[in-house]
Amino acid sequence: MREVATQTIVDTVARLCMEANYFLGDDVIKVFQEGLKKEESETGKNILNQLLQNAEIAKTENIPICQDCGFAVVFMELGTDVCVQGNIIDAINEGVRKGYTEGYLRKSIVSDPIKGKNTGDNTPAIVHTTFVPGDRIKITVAPKGGGSENMSEVKMGKPADGIEGVKNFVIDRVLRSSANPCPPIVVGVGIGGTFEYVAFLAKKALLRDIGQRHPDPFYADVERELLERINKLGIGPMGLGGRITALDVFIEVHPRHIASFPAAVNINCHAARHKTAII
Repeated sequence: MREVATQTIVDTVARLCMEANYFLGDDVIKVFQEGLKKEESETGKNILNQLLQNAEIAKTENIPICQDCGFAVVFMELGTDVCVQGNIIDAINEGVRKGYTEGYLRKSIVSDPIKGKNTGDNTPAIVHTTFVPGDRIKITVAPKGGGSENMSEVKMGKPADGIEGVKNFVIDRVLRSSANPCPPIVVGVGIGGTFEYVAFLAKKALLRDIGQRHPDPFYADVERELLERINKLGIGPMGLGGRITALDVFIEVHPRHIASFPAAVNINCHAARHKTAII
């Protein structure tokens, strides 16, 4: 049994919180650059250039890509042969507290959903834990901004809706979202499971690198089709018109009950932030 000190968890999470907010992934930078070649709108091209410039400034000056530094959403794969010396959830929250304080990241979390009052350190985090074989811990920090999160939705459809019903739901959600989630967006889609699990699937889908297709060719084709359809909506960068409305669409699926047909859309803004470390 391999032992891991809680301070290692704290320091790793703190670093990931800062890196995720400072450094946009190379996959996103690349698709911005490719989008410049496809975008026909001069305004759209100007916005994409500004997004590239913004990402470079954030990277070189170690400052946030966006003023909304997000809810700290943590995906953890915990090896069954690992023993953590202390409470791992407390360690994750201490890491978020350390990262958001020392990294000068905006704190956006209120302690009570109705009564409010900012917690002052961006805790508590949302932690999704999966147990896996082995003696390693994989931690991904994915800060989630409020603007894009507000444009997300779960639909409990009918089994007869089928894949065409899911496609129409996704397109309608993006169309109704318009400029609100700061396009160009990344669209995560969950299909199957239960009411709460399908939303998790949609959010988990956003962890993929741009261009990484679903391993099942059927769903890979649906991802490509949805991306093409979304980019024909004309919403464009920052909702000011153009061809580049979405950077990519990712689908995650799970078995479902015969009487249920859950689908979910979780939208991410152009700042598709997530950083991973393995301990």
